[in-house]
Amino acid sequence: MAVRLMKMCEVVYEDFISNTIKEFAKNQVKAGKWKEEEAIQKAAEIYMKLLPQGRNTEQNYMLAIVKYDQTIGWLWYFYDESKLQKEAFIYDFHIRLKYQKKGYGKASLVAFEELAKEKGIRKISLHVFAHNERALNMYKMLGFKSTNISMTKKIM
Repeated sequence: MAVRLMKMCEVVYEDFISNTIKEFAKNQVKAGKWKEEEAIQKAAEIYMKLLPQGRNTEQNYMLAIVKYDQTIGWLWYFYDESKLQKEAFIYDFHIRLKYQKKGYGKASLVAFEELAKEKGIRKISLHVFAHNERALNMYKMLGFKSTNISMTKKIM
């Protein structure tokens, strides 16, 4: 099940940034980090700092995941070629809902790993929320290992 990774066009970027801010805000609320009423604003502020020039921000790569000439998702990663570690950090990875549970997530990460090898990247890192068990399982299946774990206990 092959997919293509292509540089994101402006139309896809607008869809990406809108959806990503909403999803990030929702996950922060679900993780107990932010209040719902402040989440969208906080998320938007963070993304404006991370991507001050939008899809043209240096060292940030915005890829559309394409299958059958349709954008089925996206992958955003950061990579600083000057660093000795040669590490890419995936900031956001998303498969559109109607394409989920069909193997496109796995195929996309396999394609990204090939792209990373071509660029001389030796390590791929990412963050995943603990409540996203489906993503956690997929990453483990693809060989990702946990490097640190944050834990929380609510006191009533």
